[in-house]
Amino acid sequence: MTMVDRQVEADLITRTRALIPDLRARAEEAAELRRVPQENIHLMQEAGSLKTLQATRNGGFGAGMRTHLEVVAALSEGCAATGWVAGVVHAHSWLLSHFPERAQDDAYGANPDAVVAAVIGPRGSALRTADGFELTGFWPFASGNRNSTWLLLGAMVRNSAGEVIDEGDFLVPTADVEQLDDWFVNGLTGTGSSSVKVEHLHIPEHHFLSLPSVIVGKSPGMELHPDDWNVRCAPVPVLALALTGSAIGLARQALRDFPALVRGKTIAYTNDDQYTHPLTHIQAGNAAMLIHEGEQLLFQCADEIDAAGHDGRQLDLMTRARLRLACAQGVHRCLEGVEVLFHASGASGIRIASPLTRAVADLRAINQHGLLNLETNQEMYGRIVLGLEPNTPLI
Repeated sequence: MTMVDRQVEADLITRTRALIPDLRARAEEAAELRRVPQENIHLMQEAGSLKTLQATRNGGFGAGMRTHLEVVAALSEGCAATGWVAGVVHAHSWLLSHFPERAQDDAYGANPDAVVAAVIGPRGSALRTADGFELTGFWPFASGNRNSTWLLLGAMVRNSAGEVIDEGDFLVPTADVEQLDDWFVNGLTGTGSSSVKVEHLHIPEHHFLSLPSVIVGKSPGMELHPDDWNVRCAPVPVLALALTGSAIGLARQALRDFPALVRGKTIAYTNDDQYTHPLTHIQAGNAAMLIHEGEQLLFQCADEIDAAGHDGRQLDLMTRARLRLACAQGVHRCLEGVEVLFHASGASGIRIASPLTRAVADLRAINQHGLLNLETNQEMYGRIVLGLEPNTPLI
């Protein structure tokens, strides 16, 4: 990476950090709307924050995963819902760089600021036809779809005999899907992760991307971006890490919020000042170290993914599995740290107005994501460590 590249990325992070006060001022509005306010989308578009991983050919920065984490963490210090949506938009713009050339031009040719939401997992069903596909399905957890121009929808592909012949993602105009109003949750409330569905929707051939082809490094878009080393990064580690940046931002901000929550308080049913009490110091130190551990795990993942992509190296199965587990472990450490702070804040911490209340709820929601489930990832990695066959192709 050249010095110019580093400066461009540093400037992107600086512009993004400048958005924090505005995002924080609208965090409550996002929760009430149950989606990201459009004003936040416009601010991120103006700063370029949503185009961090987007290919330079498609109007983006083609940056690395470390910069991605810093951008998403900064946004999440202001509004975790906005940061979460930005993180997955980054992942989807990166995945679009693997689609056929015509699909990339359809998505970004007229509008490099297009927002792409997705449910990447193959929850739908697509029938192969003579001129493309017929897509039907129901996709929950489509984060940011209310703010999107396009959607990537995952499906199993079947032939006329009903046999599964492939699986992958389909590029669909948001205007062509039905958006359900069913996002009623107690974590990541403002992400607008409502369900979408389509029935018998025709999809042209070039709007399909086979996921197995991406995982083995043979996607149709690979050769379109010779100057963007990030396109060569390992797919599953990229998609897993893209879900973690909000945890970093949430935990950083919770640690900053904590002192004001205990200053001037007396420990319940004692005469002890909580701010100066040794127990509070132990709790703060423990929380800070747990958060630091989580952050360092995630940035180490980013650096490994970036280095291999930059050098054009393929990561072996063991490394990819370890990185996927490290993503889960990293967000879990962030949650553990913030839960220590939440516990230390006492009964006042359960107030809706407490910043730790939403931080804990949002971090729990992040940890609930299927790709970040700690026990599932531990099992997956443990099987490989023991020399057994993996129980998932998503490594």
